[in-house]
Amino acid sequence: MRLSLLISCLFYFITTSKLYAGIADTTQIPVFAWGGVPPHEASIARYEEMKNAGLTVSLTRSTSIDSMSMMLDMAEKAGVTLIIRCPELQTDPENTVRRFMHHSATAGYFLKDEPSAKDFPYLGKWMKSIRAVDSQHACYINLFPNYAVPAQLGADTYQHYLDEYIAMVAPPVLSFDHYPVIETKGERHLREEWFANLEMAAKTAQKNNKPFWAFALSVAHGSYPVPTLAEIRLQVFANLAYGAQGIQYFTYWTPRNKSQYAYHHGPIDDDNKRTDVYEMIRTVNREIQNLSDVFLSAKVISIWHTGKDIPAGTQRLIEPPEGIRKISIKGEGAIVSLIENGKQRYVIIVNKDFNQSMKLYIKGYRTLERVFKDINKEKSKRKAFALLVEPGGIAVFSIKH
Repeated sequence: MRLSLLISCLFYFITTSKLYAGIADTTQIPVFAWGGVPPHEASIARYEEMKNAGLTVSLTRSTSIDSMSMMLDMAEKAGVTLIIRCPELQTDPENTVRRFMHHSATAGYFLKDEPSAKDFPYLGKWMKSIRAVDSQHACYINLFPNYAVPAQLGADTYQHYLDEYIAMVAPPVLSFDHYPVIETKGERHLREEWFANLEMAAKTAQKNNKPFWAFALSVAHGSYPVPTLAEIRLQVFANLAYGAQGIQYFTYWTPRNKSQYAYHHGPIDDDNKRTDVYEMIRTVNREIQNLSDVFLSAKVISIWHTGKDIPAGTQRLIEPPEGIRKISIKGEGAIVSLIENGKQRYVIIVNKDFNQSMKLYIKGYRTLERVFKDINKEKSKRKAFALLVEPGGIAVFSIKH
């Protein structure tokens, strides 16, 4: 299993499009830490530190069922939840689930990361055996990205891989990892396949009436550089613009298994100390929660791209979104998303350039209301806005319909 393609976290069953089971507060977007506090460092203080970074659920491999139990008790006191991941969940799933299903810090159950389609029948049976005991907490499985080769996928195409997963496993949520910012010869750029992956995952999830979860890379390794604040923002805000209902970070704690990937400089480094990336994710997680009213349970109506060349598999913005009289974007390009949440519609603009700000002019047929990711800024109402969108940044406007 390749750790560099991971992160993921758990999901919960959906009722009237709301997440529940294991999440007490359904008014904010869940934020998960893959590679959370490791067993040898587990303490109430360490879980509180994780919570202070804006992370609500942790996924870490525990060494035994008893170790898992102790970690749950600590997490409960700190006010966070954990995904159950211990050897006994596979060797004795029913009794393991019975032991943890009523613990208030239980978020769900880890089954598999990046399975082949050949694993789907077994995973479907395993999931059913767990759900027969506990129907209130979901099982976590995370899929390959679309740059995995057919031999890894166990399917001819990535779309076939997604469709087989939904049909054979029937998961409550679709999760996939994709880390788009890579460095080649000293230059950082986005993977060409990223937006096609978001398009396929979002459409597959929506077609099957399931939410999807997506990732942001927070630890450097291999060709993935130490992230900047703008790069983290771009990943998170692009995911939300595509309708993601949960954000996951790979990783929170820097893996000590260096191997060929040479992991370094995660939010908590391998010397167990905070890095500047910890402050970055804390900043972005605060922005995510400030926009939860916009994105939690939202439905994507349409999504477009702007720029000289738009990514493969995406749709170019030709005319302004419904409810907008004029929109002008000057820069490398943007994501423009029209979403609906209850009776309210929003236009979302994300700057795809993580190096330069982008000029935006937007005018409505009626008054637009700008919603800020900074909670200290009051909503602003005008018929038109001219502004700079920071690198990797987001601009959100509510419109009447």
